[in-house]
Amino acid sequence: MQTSVTFKNLDSSDTLKSYVQDKLDRFDRLLDNPGEANVVLSVEKFRHMAEINIIGDRLAINGKEETVDMYSAIDMVLDKLEKQIKKSKEKIRERRSNNKSRNKGILETEISGAEEERESHIRIKHIEYKPMDVEEAALQLDLLDDNFLVFTNALSDQVNVLYRRKDGHYGLIQPSS
Repeated sequence: MQTSVTFKNLDSSDTLKSYVQDKLDRFDRLLDNPGEANVVLSVEKFRHMAEINIIGDRLAINGKEETVDMYSAIDMVLDKLEKQIKKSKEKIRERRSNNKSRNKGILETEISGAEEERESHIRIKHIEYKPMDVEEAALQLDLLDDNFLVFTNALSDQVNVLYRRKDGHYGLIQPSS
């Protein structure tokens, strides 16, 4: 894990820096891809504060702790961050398993009628869509292999389509009211 340590109102210490880096190395097993950690260690009067921001695997996790001892502040904030990472990974796993079970309900059929002479086929896909907000739909679309997702907007109760554009951004189609 790439780590940057900043000291505020505190002399920079190689022992503190190596302590933080050793502790952050245990997060490499929790993250699928290498992450980046920004650590700020500061002292104000008798309060020792440790603030850590971890960015990686589509996660941005922040934690801050203050105690009378710097080492205990570092340990406490790392425990908080570990809980947050595990919780967010579990949410992603749940979404993937829900998505797989929802995809089993999709039926695909091909219709070819009298137009077979022109060799045109229409593929009909029956889907079940559930109410969600646009941000949740974007997360679902990231998990799918499709280029679009049909869902009911939880705010407007209307059917919307979120699609992935060629430039990598998203587009939203919603009915006008």
